[in-house]
Parts: sequence; C-alpha cells; structure tokens
Amino acid sequence: MISLSIIIPVFNVEKYIHACLESIYCQGLDERCFQVIIVNDGTTDNSIEVIQDIIYQHHNIIVIEQENQGSWVARNTGMTKASGEYILFADPDDLLIDNSLQPLLDKALETKADIVVADYLEMNDEGIERVKENPIHQKDFATLEKTGEQLFLEDLNPHHCYIWRSLFRRAYLQDNHLTFNTVFFYQDVPFLHECYIKANKCLRISWLLNIYRRGHESATHSFNKEKIRIFCVAIAKTWGITHLEDISFAVRHKIEEDVYTSFSVMVRKMCYYVKSSSDRYELIDYLMHEAPDMEFKNGKKQKITSFFIRRMPHTYIQLRFLFNNYIENKFLPFYYYHIKKR
Repeated sequence: MISLSIIIPVFNVEKYIHACLESIYCQGLDERCFQVIIVNDGTTDNSIEVIQDIIYQHHNIIVIEQENQGSWVARNTGMTKASGEYILFADPDDLLIDNSLQPLLDKALETKADIVVADYLEMNDEGIERVKENPIHQKDFATLEKTGEQLFLEDLNPHHCYIWRSLFRRAYLQDNHLTFNTVFFYQDVPFLHECYIKANKCLRISWLLNIYRRGHESATHSFNKEKIRIFCVAIAKTWGITHLEDISFAVRHKIEEDVYTSFSVMVRKMCYYVKSSSDRYELIDYLMHEAPDMEFKNGKKQKITSFFIRRMPHTYIQLRFLFNNYIENKFLPFYYYHIKKR
C-alpha cells in the first residue's frame, strides 16, 4: 500500500532539482510505501536530463510529460496520478531535511488527520552548503491537535502560505474537490485558506521538514502587468471563500483581513512595477470585476480604501502611485536623511 505521494512540478530548475530529489531519498522511507511523481511542465532546460541517474536508481518514480501550463496545473496533474494516502507538494528548488519526513508521516497515518503542518527553515545557497557539513539537529517532536478552523485562525499567515510544509490526506482533498486554480502564480493562498477552513482534524507539529531556498528568486519573481493580473485572480478567489456556507464570524473576519493584506501588497507592487497609468487602471478594474462585492470594513483605513476602490478606483490608484513613488520612496528618505538627521 502506498502511504505517500510526493508531487514535484518541474520547469527550468536544472540547478536545484537533483538536490531536491536526493533529499527525498534521505528520509529512510521504504520505497515500496511511497511514490515520487515528477511532472515535467514543458521544461526548456536540462532539468529532466540531470536527474536521469536518480530516476534509473529508483523504481517508485513516475515521470509525466505535459506542455508548459504552470506549476499549479502540474500539481493538479500529479494529483490525478497519486495513489498515496497522503500527498506532499514538494517545490523543486527546496529540500527536505534528512530523516524529517518519516515521523510526520507516521503521525499522519496514525491519526488520519486531514492536514499535518510542520516547520521549516529559510536559507540561501551558502547556508544550504553549510548544512552538508553541519547537519540540522531537530528539537523534540511536539504535536498539537486542532480543528481546521483553529488551524486557520491561529496558524495561517497570509504572507507565508506555503503548501510544501504540509501533508494532505488525499481522500480529504478529493471529497472536498480541492484543487489548484489553473493560473501560474499565488494559488497557494486561496488553496490553503479553503483547505484549512474545511478540514476537521489537523495536526500542528513542531518539527522541521523543509529548507526553503531563498535568494535566487529575483529573475523568476519579478513582477509585471500579467503577474499582477494573476495576483488579482488569487485575491478574488480568496475573497470568494467568504461566500462559503456555515463559516463563523471569526473565520470571515480573518479572510477579510488576509484579503486586505494581499490587496495592499498587490497595489504596492502595481505602483512600483506598472509604469503606465492606463495599465494600472485596467488592473484595478479587472480586480473589481473579478470580485465585485469585495469590501473592507475593519477600521477607518479599510473603510476609506473600500470607498475609493468601489467609487473612484482610478483616483485611488493614482493617489497610491503618487504616494508610493514620490512621498514614500523620495521625499521621506530625503527628509529623514538630510533634514531630521540634523
């Protein structure tokens, strides 16, 4: 019986994918009890070629080929082929900490939890190299059982919605029709919001599972008009969760707060990266079309924001553009450095 399916989308990660796969086979897991599903999302580099040695060495790897459609579509594809009781969505440029997965999987199988959430470390390439010489020492394995609502209210940070730090019970995802929206970026936010809210039994475990590789994102994570448009889709999808039946006031309030946080980040990036005012107006119009009933009501600042984006969205965006680019980025630094410093 397959206990775990590890799904890895692959697109132009030849520098990192070998280390990612190596870390999976440093977990002490019986290869008869788990599968690795590699979804080649139309990679244009040598990502698949550089892992051929690992593919040949292990008989529990499935490679699926598809045209480039984005990592979230690739994960959906992987889910259709998964047969494990639990699913881990691994990122191809990150690593699993040696021997970290078995205790989490054992606890998941024992409790039949819908979601098991672990801890992680953030490191750059240099830090990861040092780990090879100085292995990470785990703290005590501490488990706290929570409902999905408790996990959502107490643990989900809208700035850190990372799917790769959790094990998901496959039957739970299937029963609740939980898949990723088929756009390229940011779909972990609405996905995790809905996952947490609908779950019954969850585990929050103090135990390090992943190393999140940082410092290499500048080229792939730079923003442009199209990426901000997709960000708007993620915001609208997250807002749509407020329409679910039988959610508590506390859950609704947190969704509203999380959406406002994402909205604020999106507007800041829009004002910084999108130089054309007509493009900025087009983007805010698009967001309001996708989420026509979106309204922020928690505090004066949110109410003022809602008033502007619902009645004068172009004026709001122009004011934010002027504030971000002239007052915040130019006047305030000049003031603090040249005037207040005296």
